[in-house]
Amino acid sequence: MVLAERQRSEIHAACGRVLAENWRQGRRLGDGVPFGYTCPSPRHYPWQWYWDSCFTAIAGRRSRPERARLELESLLAAARPDGFIGHTIFWNEPLRGPRRLTYNVVAGDRRMTASIQPPALAWAWRIAVGDPSLEPRIAAHHDWLERARDLDGDGLLWIVQPDESGLDASPQFDSIWRWRSHALPGFVALVRRNRRLGYDLRRVAAAGGPVCCEVLTNVLYSLSRVALGRGSLTQALVARCYDERRGLFLPQARGVGRRFRRADVAATWAALSPLALPDLPEPIGRRLVEEHLLDPSRFWLPAGPSSVSAQEPSFQRRDGGPLRQRRYWRGPMWVNAAWLLWLGLVRLGYHEAASELAARVAGMVARSGLCEYYDPVSGLGLGQREFAWSALVLELLDPDPGAGASYLG
Repeated sequence: MVLAERQRSEIHAACGRVLAENWRQGRRLGDGVPFGYTCPSPRHYPWQWYWDSCFTAIAGRRSRPERARLELESLLAAARPDGFIGHTIFWNEPLRGPRRLTYNVVAGDRRMTASIQPPALAWAWRIAVGDPSLEPRIAAHHDWLERARDLDGDGLLWIVQPDESGLDASPQFDSIWRWRSHALPGFVALVRRNRRLGYDLRRVAAAGGPVCCEVLTNVLYSLSRVALGRGSLTQALVARCYDERRGLFLPQARGVGRRFRRADVAATWAALSPLALPDLPEPIGRRLVEEHLLDPSRFWLPAGPSSVSAQEPSFQRRDGGPLRQRRYWRGPMWVNAAWLLWLGLVRLGYHEAASELAARVAGMVARSGLCEYYDPVSGLGLGQREFAWSALVLELLDPDPGAGASYLG
């Protein structure tokens, strides 16, 4: 699949337009703290989301490096004195309506959530800005993560809700949180319980959990640790989460009960996400690619890699039917996921597959624009439109040789 030069030009123009139109800048009411960020989509996601800002800073650094820096500095500006940075930051758009039931705030007037998202900040800073070790606030953020979210002392982080992974309703959590999974009736009760416990990992674990050592969260955290000059977590992730029998990385959980078995966890793209790690052992990486990612009956679907293996009962397409957006991450293709998997294909030398993946994703964007996610069979754009992090298609379309060390180790 080869894109015409006209299509390439149109994709570049669309990415630039969306990143510009979604930009929000000002000073926070009350204390005057300056901020600038790219809202994920104007209609549905008006606030600053932690990992969205990391991805949009990476994509946006090409044309507006000063905005990429301000985007990441705005995350740091929102940090508490102890280094904590929340999942969502409400600058001058207060939290209203039904979202107050499910957003992870401990009180209605809080300026950010008390939950986390995958900590990609130091890695994004390395790619978009420079050396993160020169910014003390990033080190303070990592110090908080080590103190508050490393349950066993092996460096790996644990989460207290599915949405802390950024993957929300992914079926990998169905056997862990069950009826309290994201967007099911019990999720509101889970949020209320965790609010009472202050989203404190150890208090939640002591109250019976569940708590989860999730793979993608730790992949992005390990990339950030290495970018910051701290040790890689790849060896710890392999020891704890790699399932040799299935050839996949699977989450661990506590407080689930006797019925939980890792063998029952659905195969999702998170199980393949360690491909983004530059020091992943090559035999494991090749198993992930050859047995799973490139299997057309599993992930390698006509338009792009699905977020769930097509062999899983939880795999759901959205082409032509009504959108059940509350249960996303259950089949559609996401540009950030495709990019992270592409990094592994390039690093391991699967250049033909990497080029094909880049062309498929670019083709979807050329046809549908920058959408929240895409049907992995037809390529139809779905979810929110004008979705900012889908500008990561630029990283696939025109790889930046200067970022090679940041990307690939």
